[in-house]
Parts: sequence; structure tokens; C-alpha cells
Amino acid sequence: MIPFTALFGSVEQGIIYAIMALGVYLTFRVLDFPDLTVDGSFVTGAATAAMMIAFGYHPILATLTAVVAGFIAGCMTGLLHTKGNINPLLSGILMMIALYSINLRIMGLTSEDAIVRPSIPLLNEETIFSQFQSFWSNLGIDDALTSFVKDTLGFETAPQTWGTILVVLVITITIKMIADWFLKTEVGLAIRATGDNKRMIRSFSANTDSLIVLGLGLSNALVAFSGALIAQYSKFSDVNMGIGMIVIGLASVIIGEAIFGTKTIFRTTLAIVMGAIIYRIIYALALQVDWLDTGDMKLITAIIVILALVVPQIINKQREKKRKEKRRLERLAEQRLGMQGGNDLA
Repeated sequence: MIPFTALFGSVEQGIIYAIMALGVYLTFRVLDFPDLTVDGSFVTGAATAAMMIAFGYHPILATLTAVVAGFIAGCMTGLLHTKGNINPLLSGILMMIALYSINLRIMGLTSEDAIVRPSIPLLNEETIFSQFQSFWSNLGIDDALTSFVKDTLGFETAPQTWGTILVVLVITITIKMIADWFLKTEVGLAIRATGDNKRMIRSFSANTDSLIVLGLGLSNALVAFSGALIAQYSKFSDVNMGIGMIVIGLASVIIGEAIFGTKTIFRTTLAIVMGAIIYRIIYALALQVDWLDTGDMKLITAIIVILALVVPQIINKQREKKRKEKRRLERLAEQRLGMQGGNDLA
């Protein structure tokens, strides 16, 4: 059984990664754009926030700057595609490769010689979470919640800090609500229409190029925001921390949609948030298996995505098979009733 502290940490991380998953949803589902910039812009957000915090800037200002950096990276991908006429997949790959060097340079600004640097530690720095946690602890709520988990729920261990999960919940729910509102605005509807049918929206004199650039910018802004929060949560920024982020984002989207459905925008975005949390819990459970370790993270991620893609298809095929069998039996019953009616008339 997974320890409560590990489960708690998985939920915390899942809520933060949900912001990144919302960004992936904007490109892959709304815009129908296979954007691989995510692996680079996630690190851009983490590197920008870590660099500014290391220089003594306020964590909130550092996080907002990271969002702007991610927005610019996404817009560049959009411009490569729309103005440079480069294939969507290739434009994302090119930007992801370029961001690797850019991220090294950003983190290198913290050194005296401004050379490339692969990581920035934030162990002794103030972050959004540490500042909020101090306020939360002073109220005495940490001790009360810890005692409740141990004494009432019967867990042997419990986390000593609870402020982090509250602040990430507030941030993620706020972003989810803003995304719901934005996708229902005139611009949001135009972006959704661009992903569904580009020719149709062009017939209404809409500038699809600008909409694609804006959509990619907003998507990568959310991804960079998530990266900035993860850097402050983990207390470090590393140039390789973004590898596989696009797969994690897709896994969250697919799992959430498969379990909770996509009937409305509100339900879809909620499904993505829940999918990110479920993904982290599944990952934590997988690491409890004796013959798996942290080095198997990518393998576990791949298996989760494969199952999330294949299992719903199998379930849908079984449902369709049952529907066909039901219709066949209904037709047979109708035919028998018709034959009985004919015999009665005879």
C-alpha cells in the first residue's frame, strides 16, 4: 500500500502538472496542433523563475516572467508554422531544440561568467510555497491536520506541511476557470473553430494565422507556468527536467477524457485536472512495485499512455458489439411478431 505521505505528494505534483496538461489540451485537442515545444518551454519556465529567484526577485514576479517567456516561445513556434510554412510537428521540434540551448544560457546568467549551466539549486531561496507555508504554519493549522490524519484516519505517517497543496489547488482551479471562460469568448470560439475546420473559419474573414500563434502562445505560457511552479516545489531547476513532458501531458488528457468524458468545456477541463492527478497516483503506485525503480519512469509513462489509448477502444468495441447484438435480437423479435400476426390473420 502506498504511504500517505507519498500519496499526498503525488496529489500535490498532479495538481501542478494539471496546469501543463491544460496547455497541452489547448494545442492537441482545441487547435489540433501537435506541439512538441512543451518539452522545451516547461524548462524555460523553470529556468526563468529559478534564475530570477536566485537574483533575489520576488517569487511571484519570477513566476509571471516565466509565463511571459513561455508565451514568447509558443508564439515563435506559431510563427515558424504560419509565416515560415514549416510543418507543425517540425516547427515544434525545431523550437524545442533551440530552447535547450536558450535554457542553458538562462540558467548560466546566475554564474559570474554567464556561461552555460545545467541546473540552479533553490534550497535556501524563498519561493511561493515557502512564503505561503510560513503563514499557514503560524496559524497552527499544520499541526491540527497532521494530528487528524494520524489519530482519526489511522495513518502512521503524515506530511508536516499542508500549505502547498492549498496554494496549488487555488492556482490550478483559478486557471481552470479562466480557461473555461476564455474558450467561450469570441476569440476562444474562433480558436476552437480553427482547430475544427480552418477553411470554414477563414470564410468568416478570421485570421487563422494569428489565432494559431495566440493559441500556441497561451498553451506554452501555461506549460511554462507549471514549470516555474515545479522548480519552486522541487527547489531546483534542471535542463533535462522537461524531457517527456509532452507524453505526461497527453497521458493526463487521455486518462481524464476516458474516465470523466468531454461533453462540456467545464467537464473537459475538470477531467484534465483529474487526469493529471490520477496519472501521478498511478505512477506512485507503480514505483511501489519491487522490481521497478525511478529509472523506469519513462517506461511506466509509456505503458500508462498505451493503456489509456487502448483500453477505451476495447471498451467501445465491446459496447458496440453489445448494441449490434441487441439490435439483431430486436429485429428477430419483430420478425417473429410479424409472422405470428400473419398466421393469426390466415
